[in-house]
Amino acid sequence: MLLSWQSRPGSRCLLLWLLLPAAWQAGSGQLHYSVPEEAKHGTFVGRIAQDLGLELAELVPRLFRVASKDRGDLLEVNLQNGILFVNSRIDREALCGRSAECSIHLEVIVDRPLQVFHVEVEVRDINDNPPVFPETKKSIMIAELRPPETRFPLDGASDADIGVNSALTYRLDPSDYFALGTQNNHERTSSLSLVLKKSLDREEIQEHTLLLTASDGGKPELTGTVQLLITVLDVNDNAPQFDRLIYKVRVLENARNGTLVINLNATDPDEGTNGDIIYSFRRPVSPAVGLVFSIDTNSGEVRTKGQLDFEENKLYEIPVEAVDKGNVPMTGHCTLLVDVLDVNDNAPEITITSLSLPVKEDAQPSTVIALVSVSDHDSGDNGQVTCSLTPHVPFKLVSTFKNYYSLVLDSALDRETTADYKVVVTARDGGSPSLWATASVSVEVADVNDNAPAFAQPEYTVFVKENNPPGAHIFTVSAMDADAQENALVSYSLVERRVGERLLSSYVSVHAESGKVFALQPLDHEELELLQFQVSARDAGVPSLGSNVTLQVFVLDENDNAPSLLPHPAVGAGGSVSELVSRSVGSGHVVAKVRAVDADSGYNAWLSYELQSAAGGMRSPFRVGLYTGEISTTRTLDEADVPRQRLLVLVKDHGEPALTSTATVLVSLVENGQAPKISSLASESTASSEATLVTVNIYLIIAICAVSSLLVLTLLLYTALRCSATPTGGACGPGKPVLVCSSEVGTWSYSQQRRQRVCSGEGPPKTDLMAFSPSLPPVLGSVEETSQKERHVEHLKEVSS
Repeated sequence: MLLSWQSRPGSRCLLLWLLLPAAWQAGSGQLHYSVPEEAKHGTFVGRIAQDLGLELAELVPRLFRVASKDRGDLLEVNLQNGILFVNSRIDREALCGRSAECSIHLEVIVDRPLQVFHVEVEVRDINDNPPVFPETKKSIMIAELRPPETRFPLDGASDADIGVNSALTYRLDPSDYFALGTQNNHERTSSLSLVLKKSLDREEIQEHTLLLTASDGGKPELTGTVQLLITVLDVNDNAPQFDRLIYKVRVLENARNGTLVINLNATDPDEGTNGDIIYSFRRPVSPAVGLVFSIDTNSGEVRTKGQLDFEENKLYEIPVEAVDKGNVPMTGHCTLLVDVLDVNDNAPEITITSLSLPVKEDAQPSTVIALVSVSDHDSGDNGQVTCSLTPHVPFKLVSTFKNYYSLVLDSALDRETTADYKVVVTARDGGSPSLWATASVSVEVADVNDNAPAFAQPEYTVFVKENNPPGAHIFTVSAMDADAQENALVSYSLVERRVGERLLSSYVSVHAESGKVFALQPLDHEELELLQFQVSARDAGVPSLGSNVTLQVFVLDENDNAPSLLPHPAVGAGGSVSELVSRSVGSGHVVAKVRAVDADSGYNAWLSYELQSAAGGMRSPFRVGLYTGEISTTRTLDEADVPRQRLLVLVKDHGEPALTSTATVLVSLVENGQAPKISSLASESTASSEATLVTVNIYLIIAICAVSSLLVLTLLLYTALRCSATPTGGACGPGKPVLVCSSEVGTWSYSQQRRQRVCSGEGPPKTDLMAFSPSLPPVLGSVEETSQKERHVEHLKEVSS
């Protein structure tokens, strides 16, 4: 590492070291270190605290900090030992390009008292970039009549390094026909060319392949290669010639598009098409050249076509070639050097780095608020910048180094008088006319967090239709905070709890910033009628303050369940119901009964029945009760009726839109003589079914009594607890009993499924109980058995009630 200290010219080293502490305290002078590029993380640079005369114990109390403009965190200081070290990868070529000097300027600031030191860290180049040719393969066409010592320009390699690391040497594969030649001139360029040693003979050799190698001067040296493919041509013996090999012109950087730069002229002694010349930039054309210059292929006029920028590129080296139109084209070459002249076209740039914002109103004068740096891409007087500050503000600018300032507090603050300040920094250059730029920084006087977020009301009621799409927005909560900045930044969250066996967050979510409440899944009225929960709003202050709001979400029923047919003992193949009817029955005889339920509620579960018209428009001798589902005869059956009839019964609810189901009943008409046998079989089946039903009913009655006893006991305990405890609004109401009732006025069904009402508590779900009459097949001609079945159904209804 190289360490040096530079002061005013003419000072002697001994005097410098004697006055070194005073120079550091005044914040003048410059501390220099050096470090090679690509150094590893943690590489030692220098003992900066010791070199600045600072004690290690005072680095943290005095707020020791390092600022570097546009250099990020390349270098860092260990506050424990005061050592400056490499923090991240340093690429000299990325930092300074091909500039001979490359350094990182650090501004070291300590408080109590305020001191500013300036440190320059030189980045030394290493040989980490190999020479690179513009192309990996270069095609060259040479006429066989070209005389020896003819030169053919080659594109040299480029090396991103500097100094000896970028000093390139070239070598060419041994050849009897070609050699490598270089020429230096006074125009800041060097040319590389392929020299023809002796005449070519196309009939002997048509192509030559050579390898050109470029080596730099680094240790170890790095190389790059390009393959030269030389084709020998056999026509046109005169190439176009420019009157000069190098043209040099100057152009202002603010030249308009289309400005003529130069009119190039080449001559060809050949006649006809062999003497017609086409001008072009030699390929490959540099992107920097192609964006700002164009050449007329016929006249050779070079004009601007883009915006020139002296700060981006001061010199353009443009290889130009003139090609004739012979059968075997020949080419002449020249180089155009374009110098770009600077004008005052760049306004100063201001960079403000905030350090201590917001500022407490009890801050002391001389407190550093921000670092201000100015720059101007122009050169000379055009790049000299002076700074000033908005008048009548309690701040001032203190110059710490060339083009570097500190914005400090000049007088006491009073938040009750002024809560914030808008400080405007103006930078003006020395050009003519002068250009200027402004930048502003808002300095707020810090507040304390003394107000919690507040909702407009403590509780909200929300109605949501069931079957909502997942992620549907159902409500938006909003809370206001009277504080400022982060103290007024409100974020929302759910007050998590369990809803039955699941977490509340599986049902709903709330957006932390907007307060929008979303349903994460489709809600089901048959499962959940009321969801009550709380949303918390908290600010970002320290310490944080918050409040809660209660949301009651009622799930509204929709007609989303079609009527469901109850099983029938006489179900045959294909799900149809088969019934046998004697032809001797009279009008109004009940043949069968279709039973259905609907899981919805209210009108959505009110069912009606209707008989579909028979095929062919024939009038059926049967009808169905609109609300009972009973299929009966409309007249006395006769021999003309079809022996086997297919009845389609449509079951429809009263929802919007209505949902339907279809039941198929196959009715077979039999003669009177077959009725006793069928009645006998039906009687046996009915007796067996009734015996089974009696057994089932006994167990059902016992179960109902046990459940009822437990329910009464639970209600008594619950009432006692409610009377002894403070009432809360989070109790769960009991679920509605489910009842399926078929009568003359219609079928009403609340639910066959398990239903749960969720409030703010976590009580177990309630399960409804339904009792249906067994579907006993009717026996033909047995009116007494039919009435017995109806009495049995009424008995079951009374038991279930």
